[in-house]
Amino acid sequence: MTLTSIGDLARGLTLRTRSTEIKSQIETLSYELSTGKVQDISGHLDGDYSHLLDLDRSLSRLDAFKVSTAEAGLFMDAMQLSLATISESVGEITASLLSFGTSNQAVTHENASDQAENKLDTIISALNTRAGGRSLFSGTATDVSPLPSTDTVLSALEAQLTGLTTATDIRQAAEDWFNDPAGFDAVIYQGSASSLAPMQVSENENVTLSLRATDPAIKTAIRDIAVAALVSDDRLALPSNQRTVLFKQLGVDLANTQNDTVNLRAQVGTAEARIEQAATRNSAARTSLEHSRNQLIAADPYETAAQLQTIQFQLESLYSVTVRNANLSLVNFLR
Repeated sequence: MTLTSIGDLARGLTLRTRSTEIKSQIETLSYELSTGKVQDISGHLDGDYSHLLDLDRSLSRLDAFKVSTAEAGLFMDAMQLSLATISESVGEITASLLSFGTSNQAVTHENASDQAENKLDTIISALNTRAGGRSLFSGTATDVSPLPSTDTVLSALEAQLTGLTTATDIRQAAEDWFNDPAGFDAVIYQGSASSLAPMQVSENENVTLSLRATDPAIKTAIRDIAVAALVSDDRLALPSNQRTVLFKQLGVDLANTQNDTVNLRAQVGTAEARIEQAATRNSAARTSLEHSRNQLIAADPYETAAQLQTIQFQLESLYSVTVRNANLSLVNFLR
């Protein structure tokens, strides 16, 4: 008769220990089968994390670029909408001035000035637009609006035009004040003289757009529309015939300015396209890196399934042995 070398308590402990090991293996294999990734990454890579860490760093950089391209895209989209509003306003007031300028009736002049003031207010509101809490046309001073109210702009310009009685003198005075660094830029513009830093949209690419409310095309539009808004002001006391001449000249000038605003929109559109292309490239790179990372720590589904089936059979066998041992007795042995 063969005698067992361990007692019942020791045998029970051995069976429980083996059961725990098998259950742990089942848990590991179940995780790997469901996720497709190995649980013991260190063992799978033989302790060499260099390639995996490099992939993780690259993915982290792409995550940062994803945020930066989204912010840059939002900024450029908002700027494009503002410029579209400006261009549309310039086009509408241009047609009005050219149309009203053919008449020498005072009421027509007043209507033209009223429309010009309304369009100026629309343009200033567009330039004061914010995206993500940042001003679009204030340069690096993104916490402040670039321009004050329409009344403030008109009051400052009116002080420069008061006393002038000819269309030529008024146009020249307005041009001098807007071009003088101590004029519009110092008195009206509230933003920074420094442009925004380039927007980094990928590893080796950035987008630069140094567009502020002091851009020559924008200043010219504001200047001519502001002058049109003041033409009918009684304090200027401009003769009726000079009003008509001035409206005509301003209409022609604004027609040329509209082309400049269209060019600004084209510049922003180019920047938008570059941002979109960079975002597309970053997304493709991220997909490739994620595939490489998954391949590096992937668990073979067929091998894992086979191992899981084997381990499950071992657990069932262990349970069978445990039941048999539990039913052993001297009486059954003597039978």
